[in-house]
Amino acid sequence: MSKKVLVTDKLSDEGIEVLRDRGYEVDVRLDMTEGDLLETIPAYEALIVRSATSVTKEVLDRAENLKIIGRAGVTTDNIDIVAATDAGVIVCNAPTSNIVSTAEHTMALMLAAAGCVPQANASMKEGKWERNKFIGTELFEKTLAIFGLGRIGGLVAERARAFGMNLIGYDPYCRPERAEALGVELFSNIEEVLPLADFITVHMPKTPDTIDMFGPDEFAAMKDGVILVNTARGGIYNVKSLADFVAAGKIGAAAIDMYEVEPCLESPLHEFDNVILTPRIGAATREAQRRAAVQIAEYVAAGLEGSLVPTALNMTPVAPEAASKVGPYVPACQMMGRILAQLSTSLPHTLCITAAGSLVGTDMSMLVAGALSGLLSYKSDSVVTPVNAEAVANRHGISTTTAFEYDAHEYASMVRIEADGQEISAMLSGPSATPRIVSLLGYRLDIAPGLTSLVFEYPDAAGRMGIIGTILGDAGINITTMQIGEKADESCVLVYMNIEGEISDEVLARLHEEISDLQNLWVIKL
Repeated sequence: MSKKVLVTDKLSDEGIEVLRDRGYEVDVRLDMTEGDLLETIPAYEALIVRSATSVTKEVLDRAENLKIIGRAGVTTDNIDIVAATDAGVIVCNAPTSNIVSTAEHTMALMLAAAGCVPQANASMKEGKWERNKFIGTELFEKTLAIFGLGRIGGLVAERARAFGMNLIGYDPYCRPERAEALGVELFSNIEEVLPLADFITVHMPKTPDTIDMFGPDEFAAMKDGVILVNTARGGIYNVKSLADFVAAGKIGAAAIDMYEVEPCLESPLHEFDNVILTPRIGAATREAQRRAAVQIAEYVAAGLEGSLVPTALNMTPVAPEAASKVGPYVPACQMMGRILAQLSTSLPHTLCITAAGSLVGTDMSMLVAGALSGLLSYKSDSVVTPVNAEAVANRHGISTTTAFEYDAHEYASMVRIEADGQEISAMLSGPSATPRIVSLLGYRLDIAPGLTSLVFEYPDAAGRMGIIGTILGDAGINITTMQIGEKADESCVLVYMNIEGEISDEVLARLHEEISDLQNLWVIKL
């Protein structure tokens, strides 16, 4: 049965199609009340929201099957991340989906404020022709101060440089090399920046340090006639103080797109013609909406499949270079976990995941979660994510450990999983990073497992494959690929056989009967 995804806020069709194309059942239910969500959420493995849906602790307490919450946008104030973490639910967002749109809206507001565009438009709509009343100012050769040189601040810098502006900035976390590459003169404190700027734009997160970051003292230190823009977070400019300085003429104009309380239907800034107010539309472009939908759909699908979720907010972040190494191995660990689950009748007491070769030193949390997810998929209905992997393992009495080995034999990298001494190892092959089993129960192999496989262990003797082939052929079962594995000082061999067709109890009974010294026979389904 396919996994179910609930979408409770408007999402572009492209995002819905990404999920449906990958086999997920997607239900779109807009304008749900909290009661509706409480009643509905137990049936779903994933939830996608925007800003309208509140994901509270009460909702998460009812979400017994939920594995991941995707926020199709940047901010996650409407999601109780602490409660989600306690429940083992990944919370992710799409932080890069709107960065271009927000940067462009910043420039649009800056140009509109500098050119008195809204005022001139309003005058024309009233039937007036007041050319001399609306004298603007150029951006060319003016100094723009950018507070926050992250992704959006960097894009603003690139665009402002094209207008011929002089760029200065403040960001305590920005490397000097990045500022230099952006053409921004970086200052170490705010006080040095304020008197120099003709325009100021803020692109900083909402934190205790940035709320009311600009108040009476900061506004007083600014250049007369400065133009301010905020497309970042409400509250970075103290609104009441900002209104006082606009009224006094110290601040020439302001353009605001973000507010502390939304919808913002009234404020001290509403009365001023030279203050432009837009209703949080920095990300409201068709491209940004489509990008957010597609990105969050891909991240949610990755979470449901146990793969790396690059924007997960409640798990240890994985560096990009590490993610590129570890991420492709997550499906391999899931596959190996499923096989180990079918080799034994009970859950193991110990589980050890060893990464070898180029994987040495990387974050192992995703691999542990993948292995547990595969292992428990046949033994338990537990939802396993990197957030709750340790707790799930403890609940099932499984002690997990990790290790590194520099020697990956003839491979660049490899992962080995041992469950109570039963071993399986895999590496990745080719451009598509196909998982291949290279060792099973100590027998050396090299095979990509199929959806259905037969695994035989028996003393090596002539004619065995002929008997197996005849029995399977009589039952209409096709052998697609096969590998025979051996190990040192062992008289037995292990045969891993990918097949097409249904294995009946009668076929299994005949195999046991005609291979009298058959030690083990497993039917593996992935």
